[in-house]
Amino acid sequence: MTELNIKLGGAAGQGLQSAGFILGKMFVRAGYHAFAIQDNMSRIRGGHNFLKLRIKDAPVSAMTNAVDILVALDRDTVSAHLDELGPDGVLLVDKESFKIESDDPRILDVPMRKIAMETGGKPLFSNTVALGFIAGLVNCGLDGLDTLFKETFKKGDAAEKNIAAAKAGHDLAVETSAGRCSISLPPLPNPPKRMFLNGNEAIALGAAAADCRYMAAYPMSPSTTIIMYLSQVEERIDLVTDQAEDEIAAVNLAFGAAMAGIRSMTATSGGGMALMSETISLAGAAEVPLVIVDCQRPGPATGLPTRTDQSDLLFAIYTGHGEFTRAVLAPGNAEEAFYDTVLAFNLAHQYQIPVIVLAEQYLSESYYTVDPFDLSKVERKTSLLSDAEAKALSTYKRYALTDSGVSPRLYPGQSEHLVLTDNHEHDETGHITEDGPLHMAMVQKRLKRAESVIADCASPEIFGKKDAKTMVVGWGTTREPLLEAVNALAAAGEDIALCFYHHLWPFPEARTRAALAHNPRLIAVEGNATAQLTELMRRYTGRNDIQTVLITDGRPCMADDLRAKIEKVVNR
Repeated sequence: MTELNIKLGGAAGQGLQSAGFILGKMFVRAGYHAFAIQDNMSRIRGGHNFLKLRIKDAPVSAMTNAVDILVALDRDTVSAHLDELGPDGVLLVDKESFKIESDDPRILDVPMRKIAMETGGKPLFSNTVALGFIAGLVNCGLDGLDTLFKETFKKGDAAEKNIAAAKAGHDLAVETSAGRCSISLPPLPNPPKRMFLNGNEAIALGAAAADCRYMAAYPMSPSTTIIMYLSQVEERIDLVTDQAEDEIAAVNLAFGAAMAGIRSMTATSGGGMALMSETISLAGAAEVPLVIVDCQRPGPATGLPTRTDQSDLLFAIYTGHGEFTRAVLAPGNAEEAFYDTVLAFNLAHQYQIPVIVLAEQYLSESYYTVDPFDLSKVERKTSLLSDAEAKALSTYKRYALTDSGVSPRLYPGQSEHLVLTDNHEHDETGHITEDGPLHMAMVQKRLKRAESVIADCASPEIFGKKDAKTMVVGWGTTREPLLEAVNALAAAGEDIALCFYHHLWPFPEARTRAALAHNPRLIAVEGNATAQLTELMRRYTGRNDIQTVLITDGRPCMADDLRAKIEKVVNR
């Protein structure tokens, strides 16, 4: 198996994200699989950031600590990451620019600034010189980079300057660094067409596939790129995006659109969702479908706005006062992000409930290699009556008590029937009521839909032996690093498997009990300090012996780190 790990380090403003994306896409188009994570400080310029790529000739969606090629676009990268290089690793750095005097054979002097000025006229082209040098170092050629530069830079002579800078870097690598990298990644014959996209782009595409026609949001990292992406394609897919003045306005605009019969959504992070909680409760009472994406980051308050976290789970489950059915989904990779977003719209519109998609900064901003999504799997489900069905009704009760808990839904103005929606308790026609028995019936009606939601969801999924002695439990973006870690431990002889959740609420009690009926040892791995999924499992299974591995540093999980942590618990 071929594997290459590249880390690009530099300051905000040096184009790390763009360079990393182009490099990853080059390898994907050459027939390889790439996965990329970003580590950014919360500032527009300066600071120390890095982007890391893992390239393999097999599917990859998790990161490890290995580094084969380290690219230093600032001096901090050398001091912070040189020790991470593997035994055959190399560091690409401009020794003159950063005043580095070293005879370390791992350090390759690449005069990036000088070449950038000669070919592009600006120091900013240093990252392009590095990309060309990497392409030459691993024998990938320049055709892929040249094509990507032409696709990416449409204005002026930017594409030509980038092509020239990359060629100079490539030629220097070929001339001076033969044999310095033991990994060769030439383009594969007839490479399949795959996508290289981040989790937020997958969520946006899932919304489009689900027939979302309106999105309102207020910018809040790491959710902002969802509305940014949709705003760029809105005319092509007949969708309207609306940047609201704040999160309260955003969720109420999405609520209003949904009430009017439009499939709509909003996206935010934990602080923004706190402001949306009143409208989430309103959607529960009014039985209006509402899709909210919460891209988690560490809190409380502003916390670490550019880091990752899993601390909003119980908040998402319980936010909004009163008792009503809602669904909480937590995709574990870009593919799940697409299909779970489709599912979120279907659950919201089929059962007239709010649905929260719990993303994480790790998912939102990491790049995955994904096969084209299978649109034949996409269904668009709704409980909204058609115009013909509306006209055929002799009488209409918006909140009719039904066996399923789902009432017939019309939008205002769809027919001659009066559609009343109220935030008070109401009778079956929508008029305000304070009748006690009727309130009890309405509460049960709103809660009854949970049974159908659970039936439409898939958690938990077992990866590995169904009767393994040890079950590692995880949710959200721990999925891929846990899969790699657990598979490695199983291959080493441990009797171990993974029990994974990405459909978290309503909690699938019966399926969980069935999956754990053989009474395995349980080790829960979570990105929060209070073991929130573990709390749910204890509540619904009575298992009070669950051991935990809790990660709270705000950084992505590394597969090799998780393997070591789990192995330590197993061997206690």
